[in-house]
Amino acid sequence: MKKSIVIYLFTLLLSTPIFACTNLLVAKGASTDGSTMVTYSADSYSLFGELYHWPAAVYPEGAVLDVYEWDTGKYLGKIPQLKQTYNVIGNMNEHQLCIGETTFTGRHELIDTTGIIDYGSLIYITLQRAKTAREAIRIMADLVKDHGYYSGGESFSIVDKNEVWIMEMIGKGVGNKGAVWVAVHIPDDCIAAHANQSRIHQFPLNDKENCIYSPDVISFARSKGYFKGKDADFSFSKAYNPLDFGGLRYCEARVWSYYKQYCKEAEKWIDYVLLKDPVPMPLYVKPDRKLGVKDLMFSMRDHYEGTPLDPTKDVAAGPFHSPYRFSPLAWQSDSIDYCFERPTSTQQTGFTFVGQMRNYLPDEVGGVFWFGVDDAMFTVYTPMYASMTQTPECYRVGNGDFSHFSWTSAFWIHNWVANTAYGRYDQMIMDTKPLQDKLESGFLEMQSLVEQKASELVKKDRKETLAFLTDYSISQAQKATTEWKKLGEYLIVKYMDGAVKKEKDGKLITNDYGRSQYPNRPGMSPDFYRKIVNEKGEWLKVKEVPQGYLE
Repeated sequence: MKKSIVIYLFTLLLSTPIFACTNLLVAKGASTDGSTMVTYSADSYSLFGELYHWPAAVYPEGAVLDVYEWDTGKYLGKIPQLKQTYNVIGNMNEHQLCIGETTFTGRHELIDTTGIIDYGSLIYITLQRAKTAREAIRIMADLVKDHGYYSGGESFSIVDKNEVWIMEMIGKGVGNKGAVWVAVHIPDDCIAAHANQSRIHQFPLNDKENCIYSPDVISFARSKGYFKGKDADFSFSKAYNPLDFGGLRYCEARVWSYYKQYCKEAEKWIDYVLLKDPVPMPLYVKPDRKLGVKDLMFSMRDHYEGTPLDPTKDVAAGPFHSPYRFSPLAWQSDSIDYCFERPTSTQQTGFTFVGQMRNYLPDEVGGVFWFGVDDAMFTVYTPMYASMTQTPECYRVGNGDFSHFSWTSAFWIHNWVANTAYGRYDQMIMDTKPLQDKLESGFLEMQSLVEQKASELVKKDRKETLAFLTDYSISQAQKATTEWKKLGEYLIVKYMDGAVKKEKDGKLITNDYGRSQYPNRPGMSPDFYRKIVNEKGEWLKVKEVPQGYLE
């Protein structure tokens, strides 16, 4: 009986948002152009991919704001509204402040079901009220202190045009309003990441310039029996989110994979992920080279390729070497628990972004919200300027939803293409990646020209600048969605019924009489045929008919 309960809890944990999102961060000295950058994949089996927009506004004295839980839409309560709020596009505002998150949940007894501010509302309310990362940290702390924190443990990426911060927060339980938290500044020459496991261990207690924390972050842990040592030895992660197998294999593994791509030293930390070395990875590392926007797009598409965790190498990858493992990640066979890997790029992503902020450009121009919907591997990151005043139709809130398909919704177009390709991954990825690279590289090549014009324009007419950047962003989003829809149509035609039509220079070719050529039938990979033989070879083996068998 006890064992069945453990198995049930293990499976339950692996099916909840605890292993959902991924954030990758780059400080300005670690980027190729002096940008600060942050990524986010909002991973959920019930999250629709759309681009949120809150216009800047002025409210009358005494106005209130209704708060709804971001995940479910549940009404939580009212809080006072500010007189002035800022323009917000997705997870970035007009002052180049960008906020992402990953849920680590932590100790369940610390969730306060009477709180008014959930983690999603905390992000989007703060973006409407703060100009800098430090101001955002203060506002977030005040919001949960004044109104109660409704969610479980969270790691927040809080990034402005100058600084990169990670803030970790968890509630105090019902009847104890507020939260305990710590925020650490990432050095300017470093990169960092978090992925559903608390990553802040020991932190400087007397360095207010680089570390801010709630006054009771240690004393509260002592009162609950989570910690008994010296203050200097206190680990936020160990106290509030004790590490387990899932925290290592599903969460810290994603951080490790990002670090090892850009820091040779990180290769050794695979032993930490595989339970061979209990020393945690550092919160941040100095990369061997500087990173650009394209690097972060690449890293968000990671499936552990070429590492011991590579999912394309085992039998579950199927005949087309798919890195995808549909839920649940954990299962049981003959009373033994097993699991699949959980990489950064995953099918259940609602939306994903790369936030780019630059202090050497006007705020109207410097903040670019590279936005994509659905799985990062099958999305197109498209430049949405944070000062834009309306969103594209293909990303519009209300253009389709999670239960209603729309041919003009980028979310549904990208899901259609991705779900077409998942079953024949190693074949169809060869058609999707060239178009993806062409579109994204084109956006990056246009960036300097667009921003040069916008920077000159903003000196003369801010309103015209916003209109220019809005029109440009909308046109690029619609262009990408249209091209992706054409790709989906092409894939259906080219790969119909398990065959592959012949092509040249990206176009299907006909025979000498203008009709379709007889298609190729490539079958499955040789290694998969061998696996079939090993399992059922004698039964499937072609045998010689005995002489006289039908006589």
